[in-house]
Amino acid sequence: MLIVAAGVAVGVRQVTQPGDGAKATSTPTSVTPETREISVHRYPYLPIGTGDPRQDYGDLYLPAGNHADNSVPLVVLIHGGGWTARYGKTYMEPIARALAAQGVAAYNIEYRRIGSGGGWPTTFRDVAAAVDYVPTLDRLNPEIDTSDSTLVGHSAGAQLAVWAGTRNPATPREFGDPGSRWKPTRIISLAGPLNLERAADTGDTRVTRILGGTPAQVPDRYRAVDPIENIDPTVPVTAVHGTADRVVSPSQSMSFVAAVQRAGGKARLVLLRGQSHSALVSPRSAVFLQIIDMIAASTRPSA
Repeated sequence: MLIVAAGVAVGVRQVTQPGDGAKATSTPTSVTPETREISVHRYPYLPIGTGDPRQDYGDLYLPAGNHADNSVPLVVLIHGGGWTARYGKTYMEPIARALAAQGVAAYNIEYRRIGSGGGWPTTFRDVAAAVDYVPTLDRLNPEIDTSDSTLVGHSAGAQLAVWAGTRNPATPREFGDPGSRWKPTRIISLAGPLNLERAADTGDTRVTRILGGTPAQVPDRYRAVDPIENIDPTVPVTAVHGTADRVVSPSQSMSFVAAVQRAGGKARLVLLRGQSHSALVSPRSAVFLQIIDMIAASTRPSA
């Protein structure tokens, strides 16, 4: 089970996509000293009348103060939870707030999962649309800099992040128009299942459930969204994994990094000794600040 600290939404402003005719609304929320000036803005990433407005949105956390155009680096966050409705974006909120406190904008996305209208292919379509909304997010918030950005996912969200960030023109059009696919500068996978075929073949029923079958039954689906089948050597990937992870085997990160390196790409494996699956995103863990510093450092020019 994930152990997370409760987050406090501050200055939430409901924002709709340009041109949909709806008015923006503002909702006052409670404030704590630690988060008094961090603002959170909600953006639906699907056109009005499509998707599920209760789930198809992302929350943009902006650092306190006024900022010049293109001066605030961006991190996109994708939560995991076995692709199921049991877990949502809430458990990534402490990461979003910690990044905003360090001067980084964090776009924490929600999407439909198994049990809440998701599954194959809806979950993947939602995530593709959410990350491809980043250029619009940039236009609506000129202070953020999307020219040098980081895509981060945890667990199933790491699979979604690595896949969404490395989609190539051969990826089916249903997962985003090849001409408008957003491409991150780098990707950080936290405890991600990055070799779905191997995971399914070794008994991971969460994978066969989200894809609707085994690799033998639905091979095209695995080829379409398995990160190890969609390697882009031009996008650097850091795969972080706890050696005590009993939910997603560290071998998932190991095999993916080796495959990227064989393909001539840049991939780095970071193994955290004795750390569990949830430790990488739990504010109560010994490595939480290390993870925050790693993500924040990736956005700096010297990284």
